[in-house]
Amino acid sequence: MKCKMTGAAGLAGAFVAGMVVAAALGGGMAATGAKTLGAAAQGQEVIVQNVISPTVTDEDIALLRKDLRAMKMQVVGQNMSLSDGEANKFWPIYNHYVKDLQEVNNQKYALLKQYAEMWETMSDEDALIYVRNWLEADGQAQALRLKYVPVVSQVLPGRKAATFFQLDRRLNMIIDLQLFSQIPLAHVKE
Repeated sequence: MKCKMTGAAGLAGAFVAGMVVAAALGGGMAATGAKTLGAAAQGQEVIVQNVISPTVTDEDIALLRKDLRAMKMQVVGQNMSLSDGEANKFWPIYNHYVKDLQEVNNQKYALLKQYAEMWETMSDEDALIYVRNWLEADGQAQALRLKYVPVVSQVLPGRKAATFFQLDRRLNMIIDLQLFSQIPLAHVKE
């Protein structure tokens, strides 16, 4: 499978494709994952080409991220079935959560940008530092979700709170998968 993206439009297209999968949250993700895992289990080689375009500006990324947040909010809203009272309590918490998550995602996007600039010349030490930093950012996102579980569960019943965190996790995994499947692996097979 060869992946190619050009600029913010490619990122947006990749996300929209992921959002189509998200729209079928019931079983679409499982089916998609099964196909991907099936290819890996059959020993098929996955080749990822260099796809980061130097024409993507920080402004492009900022606009894209703003659009992604709006799309995520829409998907969450469409799948939560909140009463008016629940919505009045939930959405301010959601907005605060998104603001906190944005800080974590700033680190991820900075890492992505750094990686795009240096992946061809990256030393072994640089590669390990990158991996540690990426895992730390993932850990911070997970810690943030854990921090918000009691907050959200104070304003929503348990099943609706769980639904929110399921949606949030799935949407973030889709975004990460779409975005990071577009960058080359640290070691290109010779």
